Amino acid sequence: MGLVILLVMAAGVAAMLTRRLPTAFALVILAVVIAFLAGAPLTGKNSVIDTVLQEGAPTLAATMIAIVLGSWLGKLLEETGVAATLVRKIVEFGGDRPVVVALGVLAVSALVGTVTGSAPAAMLAGLIGIPAMIAVGIPKVTAAGTILMGIAVGIPFELPLWQFFSTALELPVPTVRGFMVKLFPFALVAAVLYVFAESRRRGVEHTWSLTSLQEKPRSPSRREKLGDAPWHALLAPAVPLILALGFELAIIPSLLAGILYALATTTRPRDMNKRLLRTLYGGFEVAAPPIALFIAIGILLAAVKLPGAVDALEPLMKAVSPHNAVLFVIVFTLLAPLCLYRGPLNVFGLGAGIAGVLIATGIYPAAVVLGMATSYNQVFGVADPTSTQTVWAAQYAGVSPQQVMVRTLPYVWAVALGGLCVTAATYL
Repeated sequence: MGLVILLVMAAGVAAMLTRRLPTAFALVILAVVIAFLAGAPLTGKNSVIDTVLQEGAPTLAATMIAIVLGSWLGKLLEETGVAATLVRKIVEFGGDRPVVVALGVLAVSALVGTVTGSAPAAMLAGLIGIPAMIAVGIPKVTAAGTILMGIAVGIPFELPLWQFFSTALELPVPTVRGFMVKLFPFALVAAVLYVFAESRRRGVEHTWSLTSLQEKPRSPSRREKLGDAPWHALLAPAVPLILALGFELAIIPSLLAGILYALATTTRPRDMNKRLLRTLYGGFEVAAPPIALFIAIGILLAAVKLPGAVDALEPLMKAVSPHNAVLFVIVFTLLAPLCLYRGPLNVFGLGAGIAGVLIATGIYPAAVVLGMATSYNQVFGVADPTSTQTVWAAQYAGVSPQQVMVRTLPYVWAVALGGLCVTAATYL
């Protein structure tokens, strides 16, 4: 039966890869099929309806709330011009020095990436950052990759992501935070090397040609007409991180504090009510797709943790899972590309189910699975041509997502290698 479940999982991956089914729908269908194959009854204890669907759907509720708050803060940074002001100041400081401008945009992307991930983060830093980099001679592919590599630097400190791994892997937040701190230097070094190496390898290209902007000129936004955000408001993206990392405050209160700080430093009292509601509703629109995905992931996790599924999969998973530290690093480093194209190791897809199986069967401790998942997430967040941030950044720069993948993959693969080495040295 374990082999049949694995074949069903493979079919689910194929359905997602070929886009025959949206990821969230495919995961729910996969969870129900796995539950039935594991011998789960329709209702009652360890059942399809009561356990997998009813209890599984809200499993990641804390993560969903964190996603909404992060998206809300991201909307505030967009509407009040905080992110745009940060990029403009960096560009003004860099002048006509391409590498300095690129490093500055990289830093802003990293800061924004700690608040919200995916396309919103790319847009906050890239709307001004990509044209600015291209204007000073940074190649288009390098400009798009710089935004994505910057977001990847911020990913280890993205608070909703801490909440996700804490809940999904049943680990305390301090454990997640501790590993993310260890992963951060690898992401930072890889991003800086990317900017220097790709800028010098390709040379300066004095072109300022964005197809999207040529076809549809963008009129100045209301924030741009009003001018830059106040200097003290520019600290808003860092407030949640300072509270959560420096003062070890809980994730949701840290995000709420960031929202209140951004509002208080950018908005007149008489306008606060309208801005709060407007940005909150906008945040819900941004958060809707990941929330749907997290509901599906919770359902899948409930299915693979059923006793019947654990008993069926345990012998197979133990047979193919290395425990020697060196072999562990080699095998799982080579498998890193399987998280691309919504592959089986994508933690926001079937990879979440595989992580659940590894923990439920006792093959690896939850901390080891955390190291694997977060290392792979660095690869997925930058180089996956199907991820929304990669598609947006590439198209806005006027190149293809596949071109960005080819240029960035060696760097984020090295980050994954570093994360897996830390995992093996620390937990195996």
